[in-house]
Order: sequence, then C-alpha cells, then structure tokens
Amino acid sequence: MNTITVNTTFSCGRVGASSVRQTALTVARLRVLWVAIIFACVASAAVARIGYLGVSDNTVRTTSLADALLPPRGELTDRNGVPLARAFPAYALWYNPKALGDPSDPLVKNARDVAIELKAIFPALDVDVTAEKLAAGRPGYLQRRVLPEQANQVMAIGELALELPRETDRHYPQGSMGAHVLGYVDAEGQGKVGMEQVLNDRLTDPALRGEPVALSIDMRAQGALEDELRRGMLATNAKGAAGIVLDVDTGEVMALASLPEFDPNKIDAEGVNFMFNRVTNQVYELGSTFKPLTVAAAIDAGTVRDFGRRYDASPVEVGRFKIKDSHFIGNHLNVAETLIHSSNTTTARIADELGPTKLRQALIDMGMNERPYIELPAKGHPIWPGENWPRLRNMTVGYGHGIAVTPLHLANAYAAMVNGGVWRPATLHKIAPGAAPKGRRVFKASTSSRMRQLLRMIAVYGTGKNADAPGFRVGGKTGSAEKPGRGGYRETTLVSTFAAAFPMDKPRYVVVAMLDEPKGTTASSYQRTAAWNAAPIVGKLIPRIGPVLGVRPDTSRDIDLSDLKPLLGAE
Repeated sequence: MNTITVNTTFSCGRVGASSVRQTALTVARLRVLWVAIIFACVASAAVARIGYLGVSDNTVRTTSLADALLPPRGELTDRNGVPLARAFPAYALWYNPKALGDPSDPLVKNARDVAIELKAIFPALDVDVTAEKLAAGRPGYLQRRVLPEQANQVMAIGELALELPRETDRHYPQGSMGAHVLGYVDAEGQGKVGMEQVLNDRLTDPALRGEPVALSIDMRAQGALEDELRRGMLATNAKGAAGIVLDVDTGEVMALASLPEFDPNKIDAEGVNFMFNRVTNQVYELGSTFKPLTVAAAIDAGTVRDFGRRYDASPVEVGRFKIKDSHFIGNHLNVAETLIHSSNTTTARIADELGPTKLRQALIDMGMNERPYIELPAKGHPIWPGENWPRLRNMTVGYGHGIAVTPLHLANAYAAMVNGGVWRPATLHKIAPGAAPKGRRVFKASTSSRMRQLLRMIAVYGTGKNADAPGFRVGGKTGSAEKPGRGGYRETTLVSTFAAAFPMDKPRYVVVAMLDEPKGTTASSYQRTAAWNAAPIVGKLIPRIGPVLGVRPDTSRDIDLSDLKPLLGAE
C-alpha cells in the first residue's frame, strides 16, 4: 500500500511539471512571435518611409537640378539653328545708399567724382544725371548689362554703395539684325514688340524652355536683305526702307527688314523711335504693283481673253477727273504692253470692264481688307475703300491708288499670283516639310501660269529691267506712288516699290523692296521712281540669297514667252 501510494504521487508530479514546462515554452514562443511581428512591422514601416523619402527627395533634387540647368528663358534660333536670342548670367550696377550704414552719407568720395569714374567705365552714362542720382541717396539701378571686366573696374573704385548683383540677361548675338522680327525683353523679363512678345509664355514655361524655338527666317538671307536695303536707302537719301522674302509655297518668311532698325541689346530713346515695323504695320498706296493683280483678276473672271486685243490708251475722263499716264506710251496697248510700260489708262479701262464687284472680291480673297496674317503683334489695318465702289474708285484701285496696304499684304498676294493661285498666310514659324497650310484658291492655275509670263516680260522688256538677275529668271512689277498729304497728293514725295518673284519658270520666293521718300541722286540717275531705285535693290539681292535658299543661277533655261512676244510693239 505504501509503495503504491508513493509511486502514484511521483507519477502525478512528473506529469504536472511537464505540463507547466510546455505551457511556459508555448508562452515564450508566442512572445518571440509577437516581438518578431512587431519588429517586422516597424522595420517595414521604416523601410517604406526611407523609400518614400528617398524617392521624394530624389524627385525634388532632380527637379531642382533640372531647373538650375535650364535657362530662365528659352532660346530663339533661325531655321538652321543659328542662335538669335539667348539668356546668360550678367551683372548690374546697383546703388545702395545704406551700404555704409548712414544713408545721409553713403559715399566715401564726392558724388560727382564717383560719377566721373563711372563715366570712364560706361561712356554712355551722363555725369550730371549720375551725380544727381548718387547725391539724392535713393537706391536704384545705375547700369544694366555690366560685363565682368567692367564689374572689376567698378569694384576698383572702392565704393561699397556701388553693388554688382548677378542677374540673367537676354542677349542677341546677331546685334540689330532681325530686330523687328525678334523684339526684345524688358527689365522685368517680359517680351516686347516681336516674337519675344508672341512667344513669351512658351519661352518662360519651365516644361518647354529647354527646347529652342526655330523661326522661319534664314539669317543669311536676312543679312543680305538688310544690307541691300540699307545701301539703297542711303544711296537715295530715303527716310526709310522695308523688305520681305517669302516662300511662295509655305508662307514662311525667310527674311523681313524695316529700316532704320534698332538694337535689341540696347533699348534707348532712339531705338524706341525705330521700333515701328514698316513691313507689317505701315500702310501705303503701293501704286502700279497692283496692276498685275487687277489683270490677274480680269483674266480669272474671263474679262481678258484675247491678249492681242488693244485698249485705248488715251486719258480716261470720269466726271471732272482725268486719269492719264506720266508720259505718252502709245495710242493703243494690249495687256502685255500695259504691264510692261505700266499704263494707268489701259489698266483703268480693264478694271472698268471687270467691274467693282469682281475686283473688290478678288482683293478680299487676297486679304487686302484685313490686317496682315502674321504672328507679330503690330499689324496695320488697311485703308479700305468700303462697301460700294463708284466707277472712279474702282479704276484708281485698279492701278494701286485709293487703297493702302502693308508690303506684307502685297507679298502674300504676289505669292498667290505665281504659285498656282493659292493664298496662304505668312508665318514666322519654321514649317516642317509637308506641313504647309492648305490655303485657299484665289486664282485658277491657268491664270497663275499666264501671270508668270507677264511678270517675266516686265523684267525683260519693261520697267523691271534693273531687277533682272542673270540666271535667276526674275519677274516683277514696279510701283511709284505719290504720298497723300493735306489737300491732295504730294508730287515731291514717293513710295517706290518693286514686287518680284523668282525663278519664274518655277517660282520659289517672292521679294518685295520698298523705299519711303527716295530722292533723285547720282546713284539713281536723278530719278525717284521704282525702276531706278527699288528695282536695282532686288536685282542685287536675288543673286545673294538665291544660292543660300536653294536656287542656283541657270542661264540655260527660262519661262516660255513665245506666244506673247509677237504682241509687243504691234499697233
């Protein structure tokens, strides 16, 4: 009994101890598991946070780095990538009267002595004005666009009040070339006048400003145009000049110039006076350059069918008004002779037969009643004759009087007249191959073909001889119009224009050159008309720009004039 009792007790004790040990082991395992789970959660959260911060910080740093590397304003280039406008770091000269702590005595030296030293560094500074600014003790700019060597010279003056903060400046590496196309950027960083104003949002957009914007102009053609216009303007003592080179198939402006020009790197009072753009913003009566447009409208309408028909060339009397030619040309003229000799009387009679409704609509189709189509902000509104044209008005408009448009209007119209009859708006944006706008048809293709012949004949046999460039098959029309003034037209002041296209067997470009109030000089054989001043500009320009624009001279080919040549000089 005792043995059994003892053994039973020992057996129960072993079982109890084993159960306690198992429970403790289970609890320990659970605790380890919970610790592991908690650690895993904390570790996961930490890794996730680190990852987030890493990605977020990298994005911020990447963005900041990208912003730091991007120019503050996008670059403008010509169609070939030549830089026209770019931003670069520069200095400015700032006057800080509080630099020495006493605004009442901001300078170590006398204000005038400091102004004289600054004048030696910046010749354009006015000593009296600068000395007055320094003595007044008001903070402000004394000079913008300070070069590094100039900054060193300013520091050598030893005046702490003359500070040189770093700024971003807009630089135009081509100087004044293309100024009316580009415009400029003001002190607040806003684009003004030209494509700088048009593209201001695009050029300052952080997402876009890293990509240069290519304009349509070719700086080689631009330089040649400005050079020849300047030579012609100076040779004839003209008050101004304007010119444009336009691609007849795309509407791209290859060159555009208005003289006198301004320098976008240095905007002063004189530069502001020269910002007016004669090509897009000033309207003129462009005279006889309208005659081919009238003839084209008459051919297109079927009014002119027989090119051998001869029109009465005597003065036209309408009421108390008389339309006459500047000199006797002949008693009767056909269409070819009318354009070659630039007859007012026969053009007036053709316009009379065409009628005001058709002539007016033809000019509307060519955009003559609206501001010119181009991106530039300054665009002149034509002086349009209104809704109902009386007979006399229709006749005078036919030869370019009583209507005033810009040279750009004329260039667009000539492009449509020679390219097969399709009018397209002008553009200063480079157009990708095959992306030219469809445009609208304003002349039949057959009419355009005939006008190419007639324009070529003017350059070969008529008033446009001085514009003919060997091998380039130039065609075009002169226009010399008296400028209106008080009490009528002023006979002593002319606007001389030559509107041309080349090569006439397959036109690629229209060129318009205009001189405002040229004088009769030895260079123009003492003549003031376009045949002696505007036409020679075109004749010298085309051989310069043709090869760079893909048109090489070829004297072995020309447009066929065989069906019209027999009509010349036959009564």
